[in-house]
Amino acid sequence: MEPPPGTAEEPELRHVEKDVLIPKIMREKARELCSDKVQAFTKCCQESGFLMIVKCQQENAALKECLTTYYNDPAFYEECKIEYLKEREEFRATGIPAKQRQQKLPTSM
Repeated sequence: MEPPPGTAEEPELRHVEKDVLIPKIMREKARELCSDKVQAFTKCCQESGFLMIVKCQQENAALKECLTTYYNDPAFYEECKIEYLKEREEFRATGIPAKQRQQKLPTSM
């Protein structure tokens, strides 16, 4: 028997989930995992000004290679998909978006 629509166990993901929401998680996680390359490229751009296109080619290539490695990894996609499904399930249970759940209360009121 098929699970009712709207449950986390449903096998089909909507187009926006597959093509927008899960890739967004992938980009965020890949940027964290490639943070050393992001920092090197950012530093080079800040130091080079208008000449960044010429001077930062090596840093840009290293960053692209790092990010592309993660974007093309099916296991990484599945990891991000599982993370998305957990967030979706939690949202459906609580009605509170993940960003709001992660915010901490102020220590002094």
